[in-house]
Amino acid sequence: MSTSQTEHLDAGSVPARDDATGRQPQAPARKPPRRERKSRSGTAIRAAILFLLISILFVGMWQMATSAEGGSGLAPTPGETWQRLLDVLADPFYVAGPNSVGIFWHLLASLQRVVIGFGLAAVVAIPLGFILGTSTALRWAVDPFVQILRPVSPLAWLPLGLALLSDAEATALFVIFMSALWPILLNTIDGVRGVNPLYLDLARTVEAGRITVVRRILLPAALPSMITGLRMSLSTAWLVIIAAEMLVGGRGMGYFVWNEWNKLNIPSILVAILLIGVVGLVLDRAVTALQKVVPNA
Repeated sequence: MSTSQTEHLDAGSVPARDDATGRQPQAPARKPPRRERKSRSGTAIRAAILFLLISILFVGMWQMATSAEGGSGLAPTPGETWQRLLDVLADPFYVAGPNSVGIFWHLLASLQRVVIGFGLAAVVAIPLGFILGTSTALRWAVDPFVQILRPVSPLAWLPLGLALLSDAEATALFVIFMSALWPILLNTIDGVRGVNPLYLDLARTVEAGRITVVRRILLPAALPSMITGLRMSLSTAWLVIIAAEMLVGGRGMGYFVWNEWNKLNIPSILVAILLIGVVGLVLDRAVTALQKVVPNA
């Protein structure tokens, strides 16, 4: 591609680069008007108050429901659950045996499995999504396989993984990979297919290379859909690993929940559910932050 054509593509797609730094000039950040900032602050305060009111109402209903049982049921009171939460968090790092460990080590084991399985799925699904999104014939050829495998429950892969891999840890990663693959793949394909054809026609006119097309056109356009796929995939992976760990055993939040159920320690199960939900929220926010970081990288 000639120099003039490259300059034409750059001028038509992105702002000109600064000669001294080689970077794109950043537009000055526009501060929101004072009235808009005040409105956002007021909305945040109202949301926080509503959250507290809903939480108090929920705890009150929980207390009434468990108090009506007179202590004869398995359902713990909010006070018992709070006390168990304090006990669990008081010494989260203890190690008394291979599987008798603090809650930190269970969380760490589950997170490691999810991050590895999710990362492998993203490495496979994102490039494959770009390929299938730009090739109609190949997409039509692969689509029957995707539609057959996608509805299969992730836990249905567990016996197959144990039979083929003969290793509980590798099987857990395999199940995470299979559960995380499809949301990323399908959303990446949809994002690539949603690119305005005029941009691709312009790129062909100026004989832009494939890497330039992907970096300047396809990736920015498909990024919102990819982020959606990554969020769905990560939440699914975090959900599935809890169930998988109940079956494969060893350290992990799923093993912790199953072990506490065998002891009929219901407050510990509620504490684990709370921690699993909080970690899931943090993971979701971390993936969402990519949408702000990647375009500026």
